[in-house]
Amino acid sequence: MVTENTKILTAEQEAELLQPIDKYVGDIQAKINALREDGTDQVIEIQSALDNLKRDRIYTQEEKVARSAQLAKELEQAKAVENQNKDQVSKLISEAEQYLKEHYNTDYYQAVVASCKEEKVAAQVKYRQSVEQLQKDHQATLAKLTDAQEIKDEKYVHKNRLFDAKMQLAKDLQAVKDRQHAAFDHKYHLIDLLRMSRFTFGESMAQRWENYKYTFNRRDFFLKNGLYLAIIVVFVALCIITPVVKGTQLLTVNNVLNILQQASPRMFLALGVAGLILLAGTDLSIGRMVGMGMTTATIIMHQGINTGGVFGHIFDFTGMPVLARVFLALVVCIVLCTFFTTIAGFFTAKFKMHPFISTMANMLVIFGLVTYSTKGVSFGSIDSTIPGMIIPRIGKFPTIILWAVAAIVIVWFIWNKTTFGKNLYAVGGNPEAAAVSGISVFWVTVGAFILAGILYGFGSWLECIRMFGSGSAAYGQGWEMDAIAACVVGGVSFTGGIGKISGVVVGVFIFTALTYSLTVLGIDANLQFVISGIIILVAVTLDCLKYVQKK
Repeated sequence: MVTENTKILTAEQEAELLQPIDKYVGDIQAKINALREDGTDQVIEIQSALDNLKRDRIYTQEEKVARSAQLAKELEQAKAVENQNKDQVSKLISEAEQYLKEHYNTDYYQAVVASCKEEKVAAQVKYRQSVEQLQKDHQATLAKLTDAQEIKDEKYVHKNRLFDAKMQLAKDLQAVKDRQHAAFDHKYHLIDLLRMSRFTFGESMAQRWENYKYTFNRRDFFLKNGLYLAIIVVFVALCIITPVVKGTQLLTVNNVLNILQQASPRMFLALGVAGLILLAGTDLSIGRMVGMGMTTATIIMHQGINTGGVFGHIFDFTGMPVLARVFLALVVCIVLCTFFTTIAGFFTAKFKMHPFISTMANMLVIFGLVTYSTKGVSFGSIDSTIPGMIIPRIGKFPTIILWAVAAIVIVWFIWNKTTFGKNLYAVGGNPEAAAVSGISVFWVTVGAFILAGILYGFGSWLECIRMFGSGSAAYGQGWEMDAIAACVVGGVSFTGGIGKISGVVVGVFIFTALTYSLTVLGIDANLQFVISGIIILVAVTLDCLKYVQKK
């Protein structure tokens, strides 16, 4: 019925193709191992012994010194042997690599790839034939049955058999995939032995790409990147539509710089709340923190005597040097924001209160205090020389972006290179397990809120300088949603313990760019809220699906 297919290799045929390659390279490897025995192998063993000796508490200090001197002498002898055999080893490695280059793909790997291709086709044919046979058997069985319950049972059994056939197809395809991957990997296994795990950049990238293809799963890919792909499509559509509707290009250098400039203060807010989301929390008071910080910074850096008062008192900071006022405004913004976030953090950590409640209380208290004390008025502009001093433009480049870059680097370091950062992930992932392992859940939680407060203060101060003041209690309304949404879109999970700084950065840029693009296109601000809400809903849905899949 079927002509013999010489492309499909049996396990014995594949081993036969590989045998001369393994033998040739294996013989060279044996020579290399013999040359390394008294040289490189001894160097590695002695260096390991020296490292262990430093941590060993069994020996006295005098014994350690004597043992160390003996090992150093042996190490010197081993290195001499290593240097003596170095050229010969390099020559043998080069010979083996040249042989692999000339024979591995042509004599073995290409044949395996061709075999795997045919095996995939054979597996699909086998599956289709199996399904056809199951359908015939099912129809024949149904024709003999008259009882409704028996017919229902037969349909159920048939459905299970179809599922089993599909699972068998998946199993067969995975076996083919495993076979090809193993054939690819074997070459690098041989190189690994020859070079002692030293690969070139090209070889490392080739292995990474192969591993990515081998482990690729379409469903996981779209769960992880589906939202980004959709947003990219939206941006491409906006870039096409905007020149037609508005007669102006959206993707220009000036527009990109404007987006980065607007995103910079918001980056501080997103980085702050990201730490709280990492603890499976949130912060509803961000917008009011910005309003409080803007008002405070404008009062201190105001151009001339303030026209408005705080609890009826008119402040005048004009007697202070400009730089001193700038520094004082920053300090006061940070202190005020940190004070309120610490309160929220204390109630969250001490009384197990959900951050939604503690930060909502903060939001109401801050807005009420600032509005009551200032009568809700705007305090005008700050000293005109300050923006040029703190965030000057170098040509067309706004240096405010550098402040955001510095914040990203610092927070990344805290999250990834400090004990506090590691504890943050641990508490966010499983607070009970973290507590059992000796981590103070209370102080980690309060610390996350304090860090958020510092970043909020810095962000509101920077926004004040960017906007030349005009601080009021109403400023920043809704900013908490932008900051939280940026984190969620960036992959910081509300389930806790999952998230990266790079994701937060991408999320901030996405939301800022989307808002800017829709504004340029002339889309009503209220409709922009609708679009933002849809994006948040989709992002959280995808996050929940990933969480359910892991469970």
